[in-house]
Amino acid sequence: MSTWYEKGVFYHMYPLGMTGAPKHNDAAEVTDRFKELDQWIPHIRDLGCSAVYIGPLFESTSHGYDTRDYRLVDHRLGDNESFKAFVELCHQAGIRVVVDGVFNHTGREFFAFKDIQDKKWDSAYKDWYRGVNFGWQSPCGDPFGYDAWQGHFELPCLNLQNPEVKQYLFDVIRFWVQEFNIDGIRLDCANVLDFGFMKDLRRETESMKEDFWLMGEVIHGDYSRWANPEMLHSVTNYELHKSLYSGFNDHNFFEIAHNVRRLEAIGRQLYTFVDNHDEDRIASKLRKKEHLLPVYLCLMTLPGIPSIYYGGEWGIEGERTRTCDDMLRPAIHIEDAEKLHCGLTDALAALGQLHGAHDAFHNGRYQELLLTNRQYAFARHGTASVMITAVNNDDQDADLFIPVPVQAREAVMVFDGSTLTEEDSPAVPIENGKLHITLKGNRGAVLMIKGDN
Repeated sequence: MSTWYEKGVFYHMYPLGMTGAPKHNDAAEVTDRFKELDQWIPHIRDLGCSAVYIGPLFESTSHGYDTRDYRLVDHRLGDNESFKAFVELCHQAGIRVVVDGVFNHTGREFFAFKDIQDKKWDSAYKDWYRGVNFGWQSPCGDPFGYDAWQGHFELPCLNLQNPEVKQYLFDVIRFWVQEFNIDGIRLDCANVLDFGFMKDLRRETESMKEDFWLMGEVIHGDYSRWANPEMLHSVTNYELHKSLYSGFNDHNFFEIAHNVRRLEAIGRQLYTFVDNHDEDRIASKLRKKEHLLPVYLCLMTLPGIPSIYYGGEWGIEGERTRTCDDMLRPAIHIEDAEKLHCGLTDALAALGQLHGAHDAFHNGRYQELLLTNRQYAFARHGTASVMITAVNNDDQDADLFIPVPVQAREAVMVFDGSTLTEEDSPAVPIENGKLHITLKGNRGAVLMIKGDN
């Protein structure tokens, strides 16, 4: 039996951006922008998404990752009661809620850091941060030095080997679970977090809530070092993200297939995406806009836990600059959804529903069936059916003969690149152990084989 997150399709929300909140947290009063975020919930459900990853959320100074207070919702978004109401509305809609856990560092306005600024070596919190040294000044003018995340001194690094720091953060998470009823945490900068801290975190959170999910932001490395029974349940699959857009841009399905094969042992647990709040929008990365739909088709049917970044369902574009990420995190008002609606929106909704309905896409075994530079077909094996995805990244139609991995007489076309459903799906005969289908240029399809038919 799969857990909720193994079955999940995520919708990724960057609330400070999507609501158009001020870039800097200067005002004293609370502005309730959760009233607007609440209105997204029916849209998220219509896309077939069963979970949201929303963050950063907690009181911060600017972009959300320079935390001031872990127990207060950022008052540019609302207060604790407004977030609690958002989670309740999500749960009523069958949507789980995962938040950002920014535990590698804080902002300089966090109480422990301010105490060191004030009391220096007499501060009870001087060991809460890494590399604190009263022999030099930080570039920000603090009367001491400290380790900072990637040299950004507005983000001092916490000492996660300090038992007091660990206990403080575990108490914070317990507060989030009890106060907001969240379902999981995405760990920011998990690639540089202390491994002992993450092991303790797994043990602590397992006792807080059943099926509580821990997912970490990891870009490079052996993902199994983080995603394993002792530490995190999942990490971000940046390798698949890269192979998807470059595989389509270069007409090289071998890159995608190689990546999937290499990660097969843990690939079904990994959090998959085509863009996010740190990456250029996939609609800007692809050389051909016609590849948007087949890229999402791969995302939704390959091994992994797929995620749609807000606005992706409308194919919006956005590229970062060397100094600014704002273009990746635009303000979008949900009342504009009808105006933004396009064929991709309907296709993603159909794929989301398809993913949720078939266990083959949750923990189902992956099997490569056909592979050329421009055509790719694979199976996902479920308990009651085998799902076959076929994709064509060529401008021309492709006539394919796909080997079928089970004994069967026919398959059913459940997705033809638009919104086809199982109720009106045509049967496709299987002859001599092969499916014969014609894929239109830059399109794809999903076929289902039920049991032993």
